[in-house]
Amino acid sequence: MLSSKIAELEAQGYTCLSFQQLKDKTGMSSQALRSSLNRLKKKNHIAMPVRGFYVILPPRYRIWGCLPAEQFIPGLMEYLGKHYYVGLLSAAAYHGAAHQRPQVFQVVTEQPRRKIVCGKIRVEFIVRHNAREVPTQHRNTPAGYLSISTPEATAFDLVGYTKRCGGLDNVATILTELASDLNVNKLLELADISPISWTQRLGYLLDLIERYDLSDALAELINQKKPAKASLLPSGNNNDAAINNRWKLMINTVVEPDI
Repeated sequence: MLSSKIAELEAQGYTCLSFQQLKDKTGMSSQALRSSLNRLKKKNHIAMPVRGFYVILPPRYRIWGCLPAEQFIPGLMEYLGKHYYVGLLSAAAYHGAAHQRPQVFQVVTEQPRRKIVCGKIRVEFIVRHNAREVPTQHRNTPAGYLSISTPEATAFDLVGYTKRCGGLDNVATILTELASDLNVNKLLELADISPISWTQRLGYLLDLIERYDLSDALAELINQKKPAKASLLPSGNNNDAAINNRWKLMINTVVEPDI
């Protein structure tokens, strides 16, 4: 019976398995296995975040209809054969800099993927084409090691994807909490693999929260590179925008961190 086999696999430490893994471990035919899996899904004993990939639901998570994202993302991305890291607001939360608990688990990948909706769990994917170059840290979870962007990489991604992060006010607020974990030399390394406009915006926000110990080195870099003027708010209106010469930035919005 599949339910007893699932319980046995859970006792062995499995939290998620592919359809093929289940077929290999049970010896069931594809048709019989699908029927049994559908029955277990209806009982809320398992869930399927993506087609062909199943997670085992202990009683405490059945009310959610899925495992927490951090417990299946490592296995899922290995199953998909895709490079990833947890980034943006989710990474900031792991670094203790979440202004509020993110409602969506944010994962950075090299290619677009559809959002996952599994019970009460939401996972969205953000594309960064050079994601493999971004430095990460590992955190142990019941499902394996979770790859998370470093504090410095998180800071750059926050200013690079402000729409995904609640806007510039929220990004500035998070930076006030994240700044104590930032290393200026590592920020400079990240600047080399990030769009120059991200450095301009990050430097401006670091000035805004008076972290000149971090921003001065970035300002020197901007002075050397002499980039074209960028907009503080990428989608904003630049009519009558003041120019910040230190950052070569058109200040087309007012940023008000919650501090």
